[in-house]
Amino acid sequence: MRAAVRDRYGPPEVVALADVPAPEPGDHDLLVRVHATTVNRTDCGFRSGSPFFARAITGFPRPRHQVLGGEFAGVVDAVGGAVSRFAVGERVFGFSESFGAHAELLVIAGDGPVATVPDDFGLAEVAPATEASHYAVGLIRAARLRRGDPVLVYGASGAIGTAAVQLLAFLGADVTAVCGPDQVDLVGRLGAGRVVDRSTTDFTRDERRYRAVIDAVGKSSFGACRGILDPDGRYLSSDLGPGGQNPFLVLATAWLPGRTVRVPIPGRRDQAQIRRFRGLLERGAFRPVVDRTYALDDIVEAYRYVDSEQKIGNVVISVA
Repeated sequence: MRAAVRDRYGPPEVVALADVPAPEPGDHDLLVRVHATTVNRTDCGFRSGSPFFARAITGFPRPRHQVLGGEFAGVVDAVGGAVSRFAVGERVFGFSESFGAHAELLVIAGDGPVATVPDDFGLAEVAPATEASHYAVGLIRAARLRRGDPVLVYGASGAIGTAAVQLLAFLGADVTAVCGPDQVDLVGRLGAGRVVDRSTTDFTRDERRYRAVIDAVGKSSFGACRGILDPDGRYLSSDLGPGGQNPFLVLATAWLPGRTVRVPIPGRRDQAQIRRFRGLLERGAFRPVVDRTYALDDIVEAYRYVDSEQKIGNVVISVA
């Protein structure tokens, strides 16, 4: 089978297409013929091996996973003898914790993070439904919001941001979203009650006070946002923050009264979570935003685009 392979850390050019042996499913597995996958921040981080200390997890001195790609959507090609929940020919989507989705075939556990595709959705539409939304859910849960609470989402046009805005709106939060000028209309359509153009307005000088500020891109800081938080509000980030400060601030603010910092770790995905995402898709509460679609042959260019930090929502790879 064809797959996007790399054997060392580095820039997008370390990735190349190659013919590799097809994976063999076990009795409890599905073999999925991948039609669509994504390139996202996680893939880029594992590809580049940065920050360097992350290689303790991703593999040292060489990467542990040669074929990246976590998100997938495709058609079940074979079913293990112990699997009863899925059948050959069914359309499925999900997330592979051990990567491998940047390939024509993927093995996923039959009781793993996988579900059938809703009838009214194409495979390329649901492929980006399980990564950014997973992190968005983690941030929202850590915010501990009640219906009607004011919350600000910074970086609202990215993959995590667009998912967070939709899910917060579905939960009944009072959403203010911050994004670039070209994405104001898009973010408003996703459910934000108020959209701030960061090119013309300094959101950190907002007169409103928020129960939570969610930094979906890790480019703001607790210090900059402290003044717009409620006295006991929460600053939540999807990243380590400038200079890697956020983990230290998590510890420092945990022991002090008032505003706190959280960098939530959402944990492993399971089948129940993917089914919940399926339900949200069916109800119209969430629909992944797709910026660009590349063929598998052009996956290096897709990596370059994601590395540019200019993408809106998600980048999809068409495999089949």
